[in-house]
Order: sequence, then structure tokens, then C-alpha cells
Amino acid sequence: MSNLLPFGPGAWLFFSCYLCSLLLLGWLGRKARKEDSLEDFYLAGRGFGFSILFLTLYATQYSGNTVFGVAGATYRLGFAWIISIHYMMAIIVFYQTFAYKLHRLAHARGYITPVDYLRDRFNSRALATIASIVMIVALGNYLLAQLMTMGRALQGLAGPAGDDAYNYGVMLLALIMVIYGTLGGIRAIAWTDVIQGAVLFVGFLVLLFLMINQFGPLSAATEVIAQTPNAVKLERPDASMLRQWLSYILLVGIGGALYPQAIQRIYAAKSVLTLKRSFAAMAFMPFISVLIAVIAGIYAMAYVPGLEGAATDQALASVLRIVQEQSLFGYALVVLIFSAVLAALMSTADSAMLSISSMLTKDIYAVYIRPGAPESELTRLGKRCSWIVVAALSLLAIVLKEQTSLIGLLDRKFDLLVQLAPAFMLGINWPGLRARPVLVGLVLGLVISLTLAFGPFSFVVAGKVWGFHPGLYGLAVNLVCAVGGSIWLNRRGHSQLNNLRKEAI
Repeated sequence: MSNLLPFGPGAWLFFSCYLCSLLLLGWLGRKARKEDSLEDFYLAGRGFGFSILFLTLYATQYSGNTVFGVAGATYRLGFAWIISIHYMMAIIVFYQTFAYKLHRLAHARGYITPVDYLRDRFNSRALATIASIVMIVALGNYLLAQLMTMGRALQGLAGPAGDDAYNYGVMLLALIMVIYGTLGGIRAIAWTDVIQGAVLFVGFLVLLFLMINQFGPLSAATEVIAQTPNAVKLERPDASMLRQWLSYILLVGIGGALYPQAIQRIYAAKSVLTLKRSFAAMAFMPFISVLIAVIAGIYAMAYVPGLEGAATDQALASVLRIVQEQSLFGYALVVLIFSAVLAALMSTADSAMLSISSMLTKDIYAVYIRPGAPESELTRLGKRCSWIVVAALSLLAIVLKEQTSLIGLLDRKFDLLVQLAPAFMLGINWPGLRARPVLVGLVLGLVISLTLAFGPFSFVVAGKVWGFHPGLYGLAVNLVCAVGGSIWLNRRGHSQLNNLRKEAI
């Protein structure tokens, strides 16, 4: 594999030490476990303090889509993709609607998976099952995107040997991730996130310096773009793009707050105060992470012409390849940046992997296949599920490497996740929300979203209807059903109660 990439022995020694440190943390996490239970394996005993919680949230939220997907989208769309900063901030806003109440309930009622709350709140087996499937499918999509990005991280740097490097990247990094994740559970993953979050934070700052040093100020790149056919990408957004801006803010803001792995970190926080401090710090991260990814996309648009389709997701890696070839200093910085990329990818993928396994075991297996199974058995099964899921998705990532863009995967994932917003965000704040209308609204929302996204409709342009994602149309119908149906049932119940009182009199 060392012959595929323009890295020397020193760089590969650095990467190897970094990856081995993750395996070591997995082993230490296994040694630190207090009991062989679901709570210990998936929530680390609910004891995350501020530092660990903040860094694990940061490392998980800023993923391969941030590093490569945002840069690739900026390459395709231009300065208009500055909206990515706003939609990442919107996630923190939507957390405020339910996170603190959910944390208190989780500690009081012993929730492990996100669906535990829905099962407890609505007492509906059908609703809990459909929500489990939605989350598992959405996270499977998310994990697939991370595995594909692992491959593209190597593909963009490998030049002519890119296809082989893609395959090696997917398989090797997925293997390391699943080993440390199944050894130490969420405790090991959180510890690795501390390292990965710190490397990612430093890596983004170094990346900004590296690009300015190599290409000059952003104004110079803008002038270069203005002299090319891409000059149209410098223009102010039109009405259609503004609608897309609003669509992304709502879709990613709501859907990102409902990531299953993020909800489980809410469960794992030591206290509400810890959560509040972590979210406050997270509010500043888009300016350090996403903004720099946008700038990378602009530099790529100016100095790496010719990328089209899914290949635009290689924009950042191509920029790094240019920088690496210029000087020893640039070479050393690219090694650090590449480590930050690995950190971003693995810290997100490992969390998705663990959440999928927790829901498959506790929400599917323990409910339908073997109710009453001991927690030690469920924990062992969860580890096996992690291996099976990662193996299957790694093969799929290799098959689909030239067919799907990362932003396209991101859109479909959020189309699904936002349909859970009424159950979580309304359900925890409005006692009058009823199970049956929520279930009907969820089903209708999913049907509408998927039909618009994949149906042969002429009015669906670039996966959107009049600039808005299909998931938002589904969510609108979903909300009307959930709220309207609950109001009708509540009034009907009050009317029946009044009639009974009159008959009693």
C-alpha cells in the first residue's frame, strides 16, 4: 500500500502509530469497563464530563461530510455553500428544544437507545419499531458515507493508483475502527474522540494556514475564478438558492439534532449543566471547521479545474496533493492534515456503528426475537452486529465509489431523520401529543419523502422540489397529522368524559 501514495516511511510510521493508539485505547476501554451491561458498553455508565462530552460531540458531528463533502459542494456551487456554516449552527439551536428534558428522563428511566424514550413516552410498539428502522437505515447511510470518504481520502492523494488506494482505505480503516469500537464500547470511542477531536481542531487551523501559504489570499483565488467559466459561482444567490438555504438550515438543523449517536451522548452526559456547557462550546465550532472547509473548496475551484460529479468530493485531497509536492514543510503539514481527516472519518463512523448495533440488539432482537435475554448476551450480540454491518457497508462502499456524491447521501439521510421530530421535539414538550397520530404522521411523512426523492417526477430538480428537500414536505404533512390528530383525539376524549359525567348526574 505504501507504493500507492506519495508518502514516505516517516509519514507511514506516524499514521501507523496514530492508528495503533486507537487500538490501544480500545483495549484500555475494555479493561476499564465496570460491568458487562448495555449501559456500561453503550453509555459508559452515564458519566461523561464536559471535556469528553464536548470533544466527542465535536468529533462525531464534524465528519467526512464536513471535510470532503462541504469542500466538494463548494467546488460545485461556489460561495453560495457558505450556508453550511448556518445549518451546522442550527443543530445546536434545535438541541435546545428537547435535549435537557430528555437527559433528565434518560437518567431517571434508564434509557439506552433513542427508541427507549419513544417506547416509554407513547407506549406504541409499532411506533417504536418504525422509528428504529428509520434510525438504522439513516445511520447505515451515514456510515456508508464515512466509509466512502475513507476511500476518497486516499484516492485523491494517490493519483493514477487512486482506485486501488480507495479499496485499501475502506477496508483497512474500517477494520481498525470496528476492532477498537467492539473492544471498549462507547468509553473507548469517547477516548479516541478526545484525540481525534483535538487533532481535527488543530488540523483545520493548520489547513487554513497551509492553503494561504500555498495559494495566497482568498481574494487572489476569487480573481482566478472570475476569469473562468466558474465566474457564475461568485454571484449572489438567486431566489432558488435562497430557498435551498432555508431548506438546508431546517433539514440539517432538525435532522442533525436527532442523530441517534448524539441522543445517546445526551444520555451519557453527567449532568444537564455539562450538556449546556458542551452545546455552548459547540456553537463556535462551525467557524473553525465548516468555514475552513468552504475556503478549501474555493481554492480547489480556482486551482484544481476539471473535477465533475462524484469526483468533486476529491477537491480537498487534490489541493493537499499540490501542497505536498511543493516543499518539505508542505509535506509535513499534509501528513498532519491527513491525520485530521482520518480523525474526522473514524470518529463519526465508529459512533454510527455503535448506535446501529445498540438498536439492532435492544430494539429489534430483544423485542421480537428473544425478549428477556440477559444484557451480557445482548452486549455480545451487539459486538457481532457491528462486525457484520461494517463488513457489508464496506463492500457496498467499494461497489458505489463512482456513483454517489457525499452531499447526495447526506440529503437522503436527513429526509428520513426529520420525520422523527414530532415524536421527540413535540412529544417531550407537549403531554397532549398522542401515539396514533404520531404514528400515522411518521408513516405518511416517510412515504411522501421517499416518493418525492426517488420517484420519476419532472418537478423534482436536483433532488428538491421548488428548492426544498423532499423531507420537509413529508415533515409538513407529518406535523399536521400529529398535531391535528392529537387535538381531535383530546377534544373527543374530553367530550366523552363530559357525556359520562352528565349521565352520572
